[in-house]
Amino acid sequence: MSVLGDIMSRIFRGSTLRAQPAEPAGAPESATEVPGAPASSGAAPAASAGTTARPSDPVDVEAVLSGLAARSSQRLDWRHSIVDLMKLLDLDSGLPARKQLAQELGYTGTLDGSAEMNLWLHRSVMRRLAENGGVVPDDLRD
Repeated sequence: MSVLGDIMSRIFRGSTLRAQPAEPAGAPESATEVPGAPASSGAAPAASAGTTARPSDPVDVEAVLSGLAARSSQRLDWRHSIVDLMKLLDLDSGLPARKQLAQELGYTGTLDGSAEMNLWLHRSVMRRLAENGGVVPDDLRD
């Protein structure tokens, strides 16, 4: 699967993030569940490389990621950092993975892990999430 596909899968289906501790009382049922989707046995269908099935209902990306961040033992700035976003989703955030993501998304700059590249990646991932059924606040896409 592509790096972008992995990101989308983890957010939209939460396939590898379901085995989390129980939510505190008063919290949403699950920040990783897709609203309106049937309960899963834990295994999500595999998507082909480079593609991800669109969720049937919009997914509040900010709520999903904020929920994961609240349960994380690390302080991750997923709202601004592609590295922290990938870490939050338990994905490889190293330079080779970010280079692959940049190539998937059509980045034309130098693949050197620069701040410019990383900021572009973060905005592009948020835009792609929005294009594929995610509800993403405007300030995360621009």
